[in-house]
Amino acid sequence: MCGIVAYIGSKPALPILMNGLKRLEYRGYDSAGFSVLNSDNGKLETVKTAGKIKALENKAKEINAAGALGISHTRWATHGGPTDINAHPHLSADGKIAVVHNGVVENYAAVKKILEAEGVKFTSDTDTEVIAHWISRFYKGDLNEAVLEALQSLEGTFGLAVICQNEPDVLIGARRGSPLALGICENETFLTSDTSAVIEHTQKIVYLEDNDVVSIRRNGFTVQNIKGQPVSREMQRIEGDLEMAQKGDFPHFMLKEIFEQPEALRNCTRGRLILEEGNAKLAGLDNSLKELRSIDRIIITACGTSYYAAMVGECLIEEWAGIPVEVEYASEFRYRNPIIGTNTLVFTVSQSGETADTLAALKEAKQKGATVLSICNVVGSTIARASDGGVYLHAGAEIGIASTKAFTAQVVVLSMIALLLGRQRRLSHENGIEIANAIDSLPCLVEQTLKLSDDILAIAKSYYKSTNFLYLGRHYHYPVAMEGALKLKEISYIHAEGYPAAEIKHGPIALIDENMPVVIVAPKDALFNKVVSNARSIKSHGGKLIVVTTANCSPIDEFADHIIRIPSTNTALMPVIASVPLQLLAYHIAVLRGNDVDTPRNLTKSVMVE
Repeated sequence: MCGIVAYIGSKPALPILMNGLKRLEYRGYDSAGFSVLNSDNGKLETVKTAGKIKALENKAKEINAAGALGISHTRWATHGGPTDINAHPHLSADGKIAVVHNGVVENYAAVKKILEAEGVKFTSDTDTEVIAHWISRFYKGDLNEAVLEALQSLEGTFGLAVICQNEPDVLIGARRGSPLALGICENETFLTSDTSAVIEHTQKIVYLEDNDVVSIRRNGFTVQNIKGQPVSREMQRIEGDLEMAQKGDFPHFMLKEIFEQPEALRNCTRGRLILEEGNAKLAGLDNSLKELRSIDRIIITACGTSYYAAMVGECLIEEWAGIPVEVEYASEFRYRNPIIGTNTLVFTVSQSGETADTLAALKEAKQKGATVLSICNVVGSTIARASDGGVYLHAGAEIGIASTKAFTAQVVVLSMIALLLGRQRRLSHENGIEIANAIDSLPCLVEQTLKLSDDILAIAKSYYKSTNFLYLGRHYHYPVAMEGALKLKEISYIHAEGYPAAEIKHGPIALIDENMPVVIVAPKDALFNKVVSNARSIKSHGGKLIVVTTANCSPIDEFADHIIRIPSTNTALMPVIASVPLQLLAYHIAVLRGNDVDTPRNLTKSVMVE
């Protein structure tokens, strides 16, 4: 995996492919390549290299790649390391068929053994090369038929783009478990794993579904299922803003997105809060409102940053609505054979809406009869389309791999869901008005918090050479501590762990010495004095304390090494504000260490394989 851009039309393909790949760089990758059908000699011209798109561009100057049909790819290594040989596209033995692939072929070893027994020589360590040879094995002059036949025996997940030099007017795409969409223009068509790669060309999109195989020609396309039966897919119009994908005056997308949070939260809540009624109106849940009144249990399933947002949501829903909530790692959910009753509601949370583990959890929940609602940022994503309903974040494009504004938007959406459920059950009109107004005020409070960036930079300069961090919080702020530690790990490569503050004495305190910075999230609330007690214990063992707290919490002044004071709001909504300083701390430390903040090593924006 990670990104596919393909083109068939009347324009030179290579500039379109290269520009599309650049728009997918934010997803993370370690190599890139393309195959273009040379219109001068009718042969495939293939160039691929480890490293960045710039290296691919330089390498492309050495060949003649004129032609209006081509496929391209950015790869994140799964089978085989990030080398020139393992980069995509992969070719059949005769060099006539080229394939790019997102996903994992689970039975590639068995298929490879068959091919080797037939005399096929492999040059890479990838599962994708198996696909190219396997399609070639069935090719008898019709590429579409060869792909259909080959896919019958391939197990696993794939988003495929395939071309053949014998058929200069054909581009084949196939999808199972890995996103793929068509961008439609007059006399030209784009095939991509991410619509941001083609938004500058068209807003007319056709999303492929699992087991779809599309045959694209210059004058149109047809879609079949994997058995060769015709299927119909609707064209949709998507909204896009190219400016959203530009850094502007910011040095990194991550910093830009941290500072976009006030506007992202305004967009997230706009038209959804009914302040005078103390309630929320979420259009994506309208069809489920009656059912929501009867639920007696909620499961929220997610991965990574979304999981920590879900943990905050658990506290919100249980406190305001009195409904028991369980938060499950999506990667474990379907393997536990989860018990789902008739009145159990399942929420899936994913920024991209393409997370493979979360999609698998969604399918498992639906298989067991649950109503599944989604919380996603990307409109038209697979999870959004597979759900029974849901709520979009409207946070805008998030390019930086380490999620920031999507996290705070997820927490705000979960707070509005909790408000809606609470008003159906236990929240009074007066309580609802107080909470709705508190949610509505969050963008302004986040704006105030962002003004602390320079102060946090000064703190970062004291600790950017550290090798370990601990993050502590209680109740609502335990998941904030977990998310803060994750951010630091993701972009600074410093080992960091998040714990409930009270757990420090059950083992982790053994790690405390003068070289261990400890970040404590301790706004003034009912548990403040208990967290202060934990902090005193850490200080007594020589730990360095960075405390995120609210105004007038004087006991901390006596012993904290650094204090970050943030605005105060409803206790349950403090995670939205408290997470911002932790984002900035991670960002500044990573920059001081000279790291690639937007595309940290080994990470991708959308994890589409197990």
